[in-house]
Amino acid sequence: MGGGMAGVVVALGPGARRASGLTEAWEGGTAEGTRTVELPGLVDLQVNGFAGVDFGDPELTPERLLEAVAAMEKTGVTRILPTLITSSLETFSACARAVVRTKHAAIAGIHMEGPYISPEDGPRGAHPRAFARGADLDDFRRRQDAAEGRIRLVTVAPEAPGVLPLIEHLVGSKVRVAIGHTGATGAQIADAVTAGATLSTHLGNGCAQMLPRHPNVIWEQLGEDRLLASFIVDGHHLPPATVRAMIRAKTPVRTILVTDAVGAAGMPPGRYTLGGQEVELSATGRVAAPGAPNLAGSALRLDAAIANTVRFTGLPFEDVVPMASTRPAEYIGIATAGKVVAEWDPAAFALRVVRVTA
Repeated sequence: MGGGMAGVVVALGPGARRASGLTEAWEGGTAEGTRTVELPGLVDLQVNGFAGVDFGDPELTPERLLEAVAAMEKTGVTRILPTLITSSLETFSACARAVVRTKHAAIAGIHMEGPYISPEDGPRGAHPRAFARGADLDDFRRRQDAAEGRIRLVTVAPEAPGVLPLIEHLVGSKVRVAIGHTGATGAQIADAVTAGATLSTHLGNGCAQMLPRHPNVIWEQLGEDRLLASFIVDGHHLPPATVRAMIRAKTPVRTILVTDAVGAAGMPPGRYTLGGQEVELSATGRVAAPGAPNLAGSALRLDAAIANTVRFTGLPFEDVVPMASTRPAEYIGIATAGKVVAEWDPAAFALRVVRVTA
């Protein structure tokens, strides 16, 4: 798959370790071999499901959500924002209530992705067209009430009617605002950022299949230093060279890794659901609606996202770890939880979680 540091040992000097929250748990590693490292607990700001569980299923129960949390913990993830995509108020409320009733420290809030997004094919992605709508403060208040105030991050399209007053309200309520699933102009993006948007949701995805060379919705966000950006580094959403170029442009300190995982993550190939819609996981790890060309979430694990990012970008391991741990935690104003003991093989770009303390 391109780019990388094959055969190059990660330099874990004391300064680098302090900056990343990374420590060596074992001093016996060699320059050529696997070494054991201790990482902060990983934090996923965008996860729609895991281990066969669809967080957007209105029949979701706390017991099922706890199954998914336990499965994610085995991959090193100790804090999450269960992500609820575009849906009716009734479906969102049912799912949000299940999240709120799930008493587990890993659940740091809810990421509400939609429904205030573009209704157009391409930017809308796998979100159902029927429920994509303009921004409405009353609608958001009802959703936040159903979530008992637990919504911490909202993804919106800057061109959605009524979005600027909503962004200002969200920021005033200490809710983070991200830009995504959009075909906005540069001026609309700038207005959203001025109103308080601070993140690009899975930049490079959730946009039209065909874009002008410039200007376009990707360049405008990539060049906006007031925006952090999240990326899905699974080899399907973005090619290696694109990941490398985008993270170089955005810089590691403005980069967050997410999975955008659906219930297919951690499961064998087959059919699963995303927000109640059927999706199919192929043998190659690609998730899409059956017969559809566009992706529908991912089957990515966050530990694999770290390894892929090192491979695709050539960045040192200790520079990538914060993208999936301390940086997303800081972004939503929480601390990481627990520690992850893992084995890192720089030659194979393989990160294997050995033990997690939550």
